[in-house]
Amino acid sequence: MVARFLVTTAIEDTWPATDVPILFLGEWCRLYDRKLAWQKYDSKVVPYHWDDRNKLYNDYQYLRSVYESSLSLLVDRLNTIHNCEYSVRYWRILVGPWLGYFIQALFDRWFMLRKAITSYDILGVNVIDCREDHLVSNDMVDFLKAFVDDSWNEMMYGHVLASTTVSFNISNIPRPNREAAIRKAILCRASSSSLKRSLAKQVSRFLGFFSGNDSYFFLSSYLGIKNDFLLQLSLGQVPQLWRPIDAPISGYSTASRQWKLSNTEPSLTDSHDDFQNLVLNLIPKHIPIAYLEGYPLLQELTKRLQWPQQPKTIFTSNSYLSDDVFKAWTGEKVESGSPLVIGQHGGSFGMSRWEFTEEHQIAIADKFITWGWCDKMHKHVIPIANLKSFSRPSIMPRHNGGALLVQAAYPRYSYHMYSSPVSANQWQSYFEDQCRFVSALPSSIRENVLVRMYMTDYGCNQRLRWMDNFHDVQLDDGSSPFSRLIAHSRILISTYNATSYLESLSMNFPTIFFWNQAHWELRDGIQPYFDRLKSVEIFHESPENAARHLAEVWDNVSEWWYSADVQNAVLYFSENFSRSTDQPIKRMRDIFLSRVS
Repeated sequence: MVARFLVTTAIEDTWPATDVPILFLGEWCRLYDRKLAWQKYDSKVVPYHWDDRNKLYNDYQYLRSVYESSLSLLVDRLNTIHNCEYSVRYWRILVGPWLGYFIQALFDRWFMLRKAITSYDILGVNVIDCREDHLVSNDMVDFLKAFVDDSWNEMMYGHVLASTTVSFNISNIPRPNREAAIRKAILCRASSSSLKRSLAKQVSRFLGFFSGNDSYFFLSSYLGIKNDFLLQLSLGQVPQLWRPIDAPISGYSTASRQWKLSNTEPSLTDSHDDFQNLVLNLIPKHIPIAYLEGYPLLQELTKRLQWPQQPKTIFTSNSYLSDDVFKAWTGEKVESGSPLVIGQHGGSFGMSRWEFTEEHQIAIADKFITWGWCDKMHKHVIPIANLKSFSRPSIMPRHNGGALLVQAAYPRYSYHMYSSPVSANQWQSYFEDQCRFVSALPSSIRENVLVRMYMTDYGCNQRLRWMDNFHDVQLDDGSSPFSRLIAHSRILISTYNATSYLESLSMNFPTIFFWNQAHWELRDGIQPYFDRLKSVEIFHESPENAARHLAEVWDNVSEWWYSADVQNAVLYFSENFSRSTDQPIKRMRDIFLSRVS
């Protein structure tokens, strides 16, 4: 076996001289636009552990238990530190999203390092020397930006290596100049605001004069302003336009982090023992500042808010995850008896075999509103309709329009866990499926395809990849409104299990979608719904089959789409996963007025 130098990320400052054989820890190290840099090496890539999707699912089940036990310990510690007695539910609302994401990401980094160390002869590894506070997030917003980035991941690999007994040399190298500004950039807040945001603040302030202490409170409802206001009127209150507020920025304190979490619970296996200990050791080092040093400021801010003191109901579809001001305020109000209602905000919910954010929302909500699906285990999961359809105008296909292909991009490093492609190599497989689809199209159709790339690239180099593969495909950078693009199209091509095809189906807009079912696993009982769509050639299991069908219906999409069999299949599926309703405001009003069970 050739001895190789371990490389953990795409930060080339940590790579050795080109005459040294390299072991790349994963495909995330090899950026597509840096081929000339990494192709110079004699290199190997460590096979990715979660390419075994059964292992991925089993690991998710294990990590659920690690999350719950860690949360329990953290609740006790935070209550002691902050001299309070909040419930597990309060801290689950505030800290739970970060803790779940952190544990799931850390396990992947830890396991891949362990796999490399035990399977290969390693010469050494370079780790960037950094202070204790380097890349510790101020709040959840900062963490979501950081933990998919090379710099944060390089730091985490360094922390894991520091806690691991190895036989090779770990060399600390100076932090590159471009890395020095990262902490400052993460904490930087935009000082200027758009005219639209400024106007919204003024309107919000004015309407606030008519707010009562027991008003219904809506933030990031996903309903659109018009329906948001109509719903509030139907509930008998002057509509309010509440706006998200940034968490305060606080300083890191080493002295505030001199504590440890200890676990007395027996673990499942000896190897997992090591990981559980690593989690408990690293939580104090990495917990965002807003939950520790900055918590008093966060609490003070929530008490100054001109928000209702005793809201009848709190409703959100988006703020449950990253809005720490909302979460801290909501946790306090929930402790006092205000019910929390959360609305589904995207696709794959109710379908995916595993989905951390879905489980989290159901766990913290008094009522969880879905787009049509039910959950027999949780009676507070209530089907209504696709909330996005409330404010969306009907769009008819354009007879001479093109095909809109909607693409996803995922972080090169794993992030929160749900049934989808994980990490760089699985996304590359996903992208190759898109290329197979376009390649299988006749040239006359291919030149009428518009690819809507994912707005956040994550270093996937979407545009460059498309340009290298095709010269006759049009590209949109993802910033154009979905409604405008689909209005100029005759058909939508969806390529992943998320919102786009659910939106188009709820609009009864011609749609074809395909994906690798090995990467988008479905929970028990869901496959028949997709089989029904497959029988009328809406859903396809291969890119080539989807391309064949598009070519067959291209000249008369409407004849195929509006046939009885297709329409019945669309209705059957949509009623369960992207339902429309004739009286959305009344349906929502009934939910808010009904007693929380």
